[in-house]
Amino acid sequence: MNKVVVTVIGIQKDAMGEENRIEFVTTGTHYFKNGIHYVLYEDSEVSGMEGTSNLLKIADHHVTLVRKGAVSQEQHFELAKKSSSVYRTPYGRLTLTVLTNKLDICYGSISGNIDIVYELSIDGHWQSENQLQISVCADAETYSHMN
Repeated sequence: MNKVVVTVIGIQKDAMGEENRIEFVTTGTHYFKNGIHYVLYEDSEVSGMEGTSNLLKIADHHVTLVRKGAVSQEQHFELAKKSSSVYRTPYGRLTLTVLTNKLDICYGSISGNIDIVYELSIDGHWQSENQLQISVCADAETYSHMN
């Protein structure tokens, strides 16, 4: 396992064109197994989902986000494909459907960048256009062990 710094930027644009943006930086861990990068990190208070663990499964042509904790969900992103999942909260369940319009994955041995643009529908109703930018960087301690 490698220690990493994870930067997440989320931009949401609703039907009225109102834009909502969140950005947070946190630490996490990375490992590589069977051709897939795994990045584990905790959500922060900024995201509104404090107490939620996130696991990114990053392959060459798709990304899966698994959330467990205050909320739970498993969402799959693959270019030009729709994917539905159940989003469980303390207040009930919602069905989220995403249509991935853009998916750029640029990943090295530990560090990488992911850019996802997708449309979100909740319980069958279009909600917003979203952009999710995730940057994973090996931290200084990891670099010192590699040299």
